[in-house]
Amino acid sequence: MKKMRIGLILNTSDPETVWNVFRLALAAVEKKHNVKVFLLGNGVEVDQIYNPEFNVEKETTLFKEKGGEILACGTCLYFRGKGKSNVCPISSMDELVKIIEESDKIINFG
Repeated sequence: MKKMRIGLILNTSDPETVWNVFRLALAAVEKKHNVKVFLLGNGVEVDQIYNPEFNVEKETTLFKEKGGEILACGTCLYFRGKGKSNVCPISSMDELVKIIEESDKIINFG
């Protein structure tokens, strides 16, 4: 199987959707694909999701531990009064463009 570069754009803070995105991301990383998740809009709020049914924190932690990369839109963070994200570094639209350019597949959620 060909190793792919996969870009996931997450533009929602819906607990079930976020949980499923990171489950997918983790499954892809475990199959040795290179996966980057870019948090955009409401997606930058993933570190504030506490839901007993959908353990987002567990999935994001496992994803990062397995080598996945998460980036957050700085403008979206600042718009929400957040100076940083607790799950990943602050990024920019330039980095999102780079992810799109370098990825074999882009999937948008939200």
